[in-house]
Amino acid sequence: MELLKTLSQAWKVEELRKKILFTLMMLVVYRIGSNIPVPGINRAYLSQMFSGETGLLDLFDLFSGGSFSNFTIFALSITPYVTASIIVQLLTIALPYFERLSKEGNEGHKKMATITRYMTVVLGLIQAIGLTVGLFKNAVVDKSAFASITIIMVLTAGTVFLMWLGEQINEYGIGNGISLIIFAGIVDRFPTFVRNTYAQVSEGAISGVAVLTLLIVSIMLVMVIILFEQGVRKIPVQYAKRVVGRKMYGGQSTHIPMKVNQAGVIPIIFSLSLLQFPLIVTYFAPKSAYADFVNKYISPSGDPGLWIYVVLNVVLTMFFTYFYTAITFNPTEVAENMRQSGGFVPGIRPGTATVEYLSRVMSRLCFSGGLFLAAVSVIPTIVSNFTPFEMTFGGTSLLIAVGVAIDTVKQIQNQMLMRNYQGFLK
Repeated sequence: MELLKTLSQAWKVEELRKKILFTLMMLVVYRIGSNIPVPGINRAYLSQMFSGETGLLDLFDLFSGGSFSNFTIFALSITPYVTASIIVQLLTIALPYFERLSKEGNEGHKKMATITRYMTVVLGLIQAIGLTVGLFKNAVVDKSAFASITIIMVLTAGTVFLMWLGEQINEYGIGNGISLIIFAGIVDRFPTFVRNTYAQVSEGAISGVAVLTLLIVSIMLVMVIILFEQGVRKIPVQYAKRVVGRKMYGGQSTHIPMKVNQAGVIPIIFSLSLLQFPLIVTYFAPKSAYADFVNKYISPSGDPGLWIYVVLNVVLTMFFTYFYTAITFNPTEVAENMRQSGGFVPGIRPGTATVEYLSRVMSRLCFSGGLFLAAVSVIPTIVSNFTPFEMTFGGTSLLIAVGVAIDTVKQIQNQMLMRNYQGFLK
């Protein structure tokens, strides 16, 4: 109800209405492009290729909204940009140059954005070459060099266009453009899931009670995701009073918000990428001893592969939660900034004690957030193996979709709040 109320209030504001309409039009352009096929591709081979267990391909197809399995001009989706952004973010703690750029304000962020764009083009080109002459080489009808170069250029151009589309949404629309593009691709798969489920009910493959149970579980999962996405541990901070001349400064109380799920969906993506990559290799040697081993011991459809896969997924998700949180949250830097501003945590001595306290709190939050992410990741896998439901719209999809929706609504609320402040000042 609050979501609908926020949207209805925003629609009455002309400026916000234009931004919402612009964002919707850009997403329509994205979905239109997602249905334009790359020329010279054997569609029958694609259907056969994606008919069974597809491993990491499912993750790519999730981000592309089905464009990857249909091999359209947006088959690479925005994945190269996401990868480039993560690499640049990791470089800020590995290379002094990127660390210096991250501290130079707007100019530094502009340079980092430019580097991210160039890296996106390079990664998109590499992935396009890998798909054209590697994974999808049997689907290419014309084996000539000109046809391969054309497909590579079309795929790379599609990624660059999506990157530009996301930046246009950031500048003239509402919400985060890249996140909304991923969101649109995920939501687009939901009607297909509903249609397939309806067909299974009509054929008697599943019962109405099973569908109702799945619906209740999905609603509960969404509620838990919202709870964890908005969950924050507030660390109280007190600022000491300072007398400068005849005026007194400081003395106010505030807090440091530490999210329960600080790492977002990144740990799940990293974990799935590592676990399901061996399944990709089996496409190049489907009848080898390696393929038999992977399908039995690592694949979610194998026995005992399912349980090995689930355990490894939980362990890797927990590991990457701690790893990525350590990159994005630096207790030493936070404690130093507090000390320079005259702030302190009540009952905790400034300096080393504060660093240890913040590290201890973040470690506990990482444990809770990691377990939550692991559960979101493995539950759909277990459900898909023990029920007739094909969880193409699984926990990872819901996590991304709910997170983007919450973030977009918050941005709309912030813009409305800023507009009210401007009206008050006038």
